Amino acid sequence: MGGSDEIGTTGEAGRGHSPSGAELSLCAYESAAGPCFRISVAPRGRAWMDATDKRFANRCLPLLMANQAGWLIHNSHEFRVVWNGGRDRGSTEVDYGGAPVPQPLRALSHFGYGILSWSIPYLFRTSPGFNLLARGPANWPKDGAAPLEGLVEADWAVATFTMNWKLTRPGASVTFAADEPFCMIVPQRRGELEGFWPETRPLEDDPDAEAAHEAWRGRRHATNVQNFMAEFGRAPKTFDRHYFQGISPDGRRAESHQTRLTLREFTREEERI
Repeated sequence: MGGSDEIGTTGEAGRGHSPSGAELSLCAYESAAGPCFRISVAPRGRAWMDATDKRFANRCLPLLMANQAGWLIHNSHEFRVVWNGGRDRGSTEVDYGGAPVPQPLRALSHFGYGILSWSIPYLFRTSPGFNLLARGPANWPKDGAAPLEGLVEADWAVATFTMNWKLTRPGASVTFAADEPFCMIVPQRRGELEGFWPETRPLEDDPDAEAAHEAWRGRRHATNVQNFMAEFGRAPKTFDRHYFQGISPDGRRAESHQTRLTLREFTREEERI
């Protein structure tokens, strides 16, 4: 496994640089007088991936990279929620088991329709020109509930936002544990998606890419055949690590290939070095 390529890192926590050299910032202003949710760098691993046979899911680099591409906001107190299938707010029951929970940290049925909402007691501020994608934790499935996503222009907005989950099975009890992440925040440069020009072309329009792709297909077929034989004990299992290593089948190395992200934790200003 290769190391990660850090772009524009700096010793000042919470700040980095874009490829153009401009300093970037992401600040979480505490908008409530009471306690706030814990925020952490999203970890690389997932329990369900580790539980697969010989941890084979961890061989998928795109999964691992998506896992850690953002920051997580964590639930503060365990609770159980049940939706009866109705439209009104009362159709969703949130039960904290009698535990006293400060209002800024409580999940509520605010919109009805089986939608569970956390009010985020932070006013996030990004560098100019950046949005903030608020989504569910990447590759962190939850039975009976699905996260809803929102995109906030966090470089100017003065309102906080809610993180919402849609309950999907009426009558099913869904538990959110204490410290379980319920939101993942990911800065995105505004207007960048609109700058792409999508098109389709025959692969033969790029002979180099076509040749490399055909070489990859040949290796993948050979790998699949060998692993099929391994099921009968006639060959050892194998794993094609070229993408993981950032190397094409012809030996060319991707200069900016990453196998790990190194995000900074949120810190207070006086803690920066």
